[in-house]
Amino acid sequence: MPKKASKPGRADTSPRRPRTATGKASSMDQLAAAGQEALAGLRARTAEGHRQAGRVAPSGLVSKGATATREIDQSIRNLPPVTEDEKLLQRFGERGEFTRTDTWRVLRIMGEFIEGFDALATVTKGVTIFGSARTGPDDPQYVAARETARLLAEAGFSIITGAGPGIMEAANRGARDGGGHSVGCNIELPFEQGANPYVDTLVHFRYFFVRKTMFIKYSDAFIIFPGGFGTLDELFEAVTLIQTGKISQFPVILFGRHYWAGLLRWIQSRLLEEGKISPGDLDLILLTDDPREAAQAVIDAHAATEARLRAGQR
Repeated sequence: MPKKASKPGRADTSPRRPRTATGKASSMDQLAAAGQEALAGLRARTAEGHRQAGRVAPSGLVSKGATATREIDQSIRNLPPVTEDEKLLQRFGERGEFTRTDTWRVLRIMGEFIEGFDALATVTKGVTIFGSARTGPDDPQYVAARETARLLAEAGFSIITGAGPGIMEAANRGARDGGGHSVGCNIELPFEQGANPYVDTLVHFRYFFVRKTMFIKYSDAFIIFPGGFGTLDELFEAVTLIQTGKISQFPVILFGRHYWAGLLRWIQSRLLEEGKISPGDLDLILLTDDPREAAQAVIDAHAATEARLRAGQR
């Protein structure tokens, strides 16, 4: 039906709301439903990654350094378990409550940093590999991630991942294949995601920002396979740190030209064309479909950095 014209002399005062990326009208109910659906989707993708690898359930996995997971009776509650990140970031509660909770939470955060530094102190040459948790062993990207990690392990690099299934498992498995050190940095989620069985050193984190610090601190490069929001988060975190001069000589390699093509076209046609980034910013990102190319780029960058350090340069 055609939209009714407003009466002459009267402004249209009906409230307008933004819409979601799929065209739905925004509301608190819609936002809450989307959040629940997103969490359920993440849980399903993680479980699928384990199933494709031949494992029955995340709760049945035990890896070196793993700790017991708290059991929660969901029959008496409607909300999912609250993670430490959510406790830290929420604003609710009685006035002045922060003097009894957040102050002590700072000590927990400090302890988590110390635990991470202590567990990863021996990692002197590290490469972090990111990608989707739902990628199965028969997927070409899984095979490529495993091969890339194997080549890097044989060159003396430790392989670091988020410890989950999919691409993370492939990378940890490749590290084992190459006789290298396999590291997993697991994160607390509202459900148990489980660590893959190819991790040698497993570190558990409550806070995303602490874990992200570990990825950056102990890595000489990021190799980013096809993935979702978490993978994109790590990509843009690294590029931002390079762009702002916080880290230097840090290869960020996108693996899978076809998968990343649309994103790169958008960056070029929007961010670059509208002056939101500089032309040189696009050259911060490398692109390949070849495990040997990816591994060699990391090896060459590390050798160049070592040469500069020996020459006394930054």
